[in-house]
Amino acid sequence: MGIFSRRRTETLEPDTPAGGGVATLDLDPSLRRLTGNWVIDRPHSRIGFSVRHAMVTTVRGAFADYDSSMYFDGARPEESRAEIVIRVASVDTGVEQRDAHIAGTDFFDARRFPEMSFRSTSTVHNGGETFLMRGDLTIRDVTRPVDLQLDYLGSVLDPFGFERAGFDGTTTIDRTDWGLVYNQRLEAGGTMVSEKVRLQFDISAIRATQPER
Repeated sequence: MGIFSRRRTETLEPDTPAGGGVATLDLDPSLRRLTGNWVIDRPHSRIGFSVRHAMVTTVRGAFADYDSSMYFDGARPEESRAEIVIRVASVDTGVEQRDAHIAGTDFFDARRFPEMSFRSTSTVHNGGETFLMRGDLTIRDVTRPVDLQLDYLGSVLDPFGFERAGFDGTTTIDRTDWGLVYNQRLEAGGTMVSEKVRLQFDISAIRATQPER
C-alpha cells in the first residue's frame, strides 16, 4: 500500500440538531463518499500474522491466496460488512520447511481444512477514523467470535485510475481456541510457539465496478 500517497481529510464538524444539541457521531466527509462495495487488492495488501517463537523472537507470515468482499457505509458504519476466505496452504513465512509444517496436520491441516474465514457480524464507529468490527473467525471448522480494531488510513485516486481506500486491522487470538494446540516444551522453560497470535490486515481496497447492494 505504501507506493501510493494517502490523502487524509479534515474531520467533519459535528452536526447541530434542530433542538440545539450536538450530535455525538462525527464522521470524516471522505468516509461518507466511500460508501459502496470494495475488494482487497492483493498485490498491495497483506493478510498476515505474527507469533512469538522460542520465547525470544517473532515469526511473521502472510497468506497469498484469498477472496474478499466488503461493503463500507461511511454514513451508517453499522451497515458495513466484510468477508475474507483464505486458502491456508498459501501461508508464507519465508522458510519452505516451516510453511509446510504450518500447513500440515500439526497446525492448519490444509488437506482436511483448506480454508479459514472471517465474516463480520457487526461494526461500531468508535470515533474519528477508528472502528470496531466484530465477526466470526473459522479455522479447522471451529468458529469463534473475534473483535477487530479497524483504522481508516485514507483514500486516493491512484495513477491507474483506481479509487483506493486504506484500512489497518488488528486482533490477537489464542490459537488453542481453534484447536491449534501443537507445541514443544523448552528445556529452560516455556514453549516453542506462543499460544497468542496477532492477526494483521493491511488492506488496500479498490472500489468494485459493479455494486452488489
